Amino acid sequence: MGATDSARSYEVGDPEASLKFAIRHIKGDRTQIIEGVIEPVSPSWAHESAADVIREQLAQRVRELDCRMGSGDLDLPGSSNWYIPDIAVVPRALAKEAGSLLPDQTLLVVEVTSDSNGDTDRVVKRRRYAEYGAPLYLLVDRQERACTLLSEPGRLGYTRAEGPHPFGTPIILPEPFGLELQTGEF
Repeated sequence: MGATDSARSYEVGDPEASLKFAIRHIKGDRTQIIEGVIEPVSPSWAHESAADVIREQLAQRVRELDCRMGSGDLDLPGSSNWYIPDIAVVPRALAKEAGSLLPDQTLLVVEVTSDSNGDTDRVVKRRRYAEYGAPLYLLVDRQERACTLLSEPGRLGYTRAEGPHPFGTPIILPEPFGLELQTGEF
């Protein structure tokens, strides 16, 4: 086997697929890709507490809708992005499938900011979730102490924004949720 034959055996046919395959197989770590940058996911207890307050309020309605709520992988095909949202609500039948889902298969995506990723959630994920059709994006901005609900996604971003509302102001989640989310404990 010549040098060129050896080199061919290591060629990557699809760099996007290879990168996404690699991060899914990093042992003992949850990892996402933000605009081509690999980032481990390691939320603080304060961050998880805010997400848990939301989970508690959504739990009954999520069951009624025959959905599941979690932080499973969301793929953004055709880009170097692989997200792990703090919360995603998806139909139960889709949640049973192996692997990742697409943002347009969600009913709601929630991101809770951290000091290290606030701008990513405010700008990059906001744009990408809209581009990939996530119908509702709730941004819980712990640094700004405010919540914003984004809806009506399009290729250029969300066309409707409710907020930012200071913590303590209820957020109305539209149908299919039809509930008032209390934000005072964030």
